[in-house]
Amino acid sequence: MVDLSSKQPEVKTPTKGYDDLEYWTEITMAHTKCAAKTFSSQFEVIQQMVDMAVEVISNGNKILFFGNGGSAADSQHIAAEMAVKLKDERPPIAALALSLDSSALTATANDFGFDQIYQRQVRALGYAGDLAVGLSTSGNSENILNGLKKARRMGMKTVGWSGKTGGKMPAHCDLMLCIDETDPGRIQEMHITMGHIFVGMLERRLGLV
Repeated sequence: MVDLSSKQPEVKTPTKGYDDLEYWTEITMAHTKCAAKTFSSQFEVIQQMVDMAVEVISNGNKILFFGNGGSAADSQHIAAEMAVKLKDERPPIAALALSLDSSALTATANDFGFDQIYQRQVRALGYAGDLAVGLSTSGNSENILNGLKKARRMGMKTVGWSGKTGGKMPAHCDLMLCIDETDPGRIQEMHITMGHIFVGMLERRLGLV
């Protein structure tokens, strides 16, 4: 049992039967299998998302990304590559990750509740014609769902990135990217891979590289 009073857990003997190579093989094979399924099934979804994004950016609007935990990190990662670059030098693409303003997020959580943190940001920063992209491995995170609902009410296009069938997200999204997996780690690995492909395709469709 881990001693919670200490900053570091006590070092003990490895879990019975644990083997580094066996674990390595298990994880890499799971990743490879998930990647193969994703690459064979999600091209049209990403292509449709690029179509949406081209329209949004061409009209002078922007893309808003939001998620929790690892999905918040993925949102920031993708938005940064849009605003800066994926690889080749080119003009910026208007994108924003809504998890970056800790003061706004914690104030909203304190005053209204954690389930309102993204709908408040969408309301403050979004406009009709923008594209809102919510990331949730389960598809059931209330703050993500509320952000998507608010975006729709404001006249934005909405896209959900999730796992399996998308949980509750499909009812609030114009388009869904669903990774056929239940392990959050595998889902997030594919989300960031799809994010890289999405940005690269968008750059080329916009004629920026």
